[in-house]
Amino acid sequence: MNVRFLTLAQQEIDDAVVWFNEQVDGKGVDFLDELDRVVRLVKSYPFSSTKIERDIRRCLFARFPYSLIYGVEEQTIVVIAVAHSRRVPDYWMDRLSFD
Repeated sequence: MNVRFLTLAQQEIDDAVVWFNEQVDGKGVDFLDELDRVVRLVKSYPFSSTKIERDIRRCLFARFPYSLIYGVEEQTIVVIAVAHSRRVPDYWMDRLSFD
């Protein structure tokens, strides 16, 4: 399966890496390692994560308060958001057209 990140999801990743590196040098790399682990898990088992909306799933990070919000289109996992658990719930809902 291929993985495609929406532009806003990629921006969330970039922002998180910058923020974590500002807190502790190298913590951004730890965040990216955890993101990589979650993406590999989702690629291997795309339908095993919790369904939160019609055709939308959430895979929780183990080491950070984030989750990968994604849908599956044919053979592509579309990452809608890399959501911080303390943000306004479902702020990413307007992204569901997978632009």
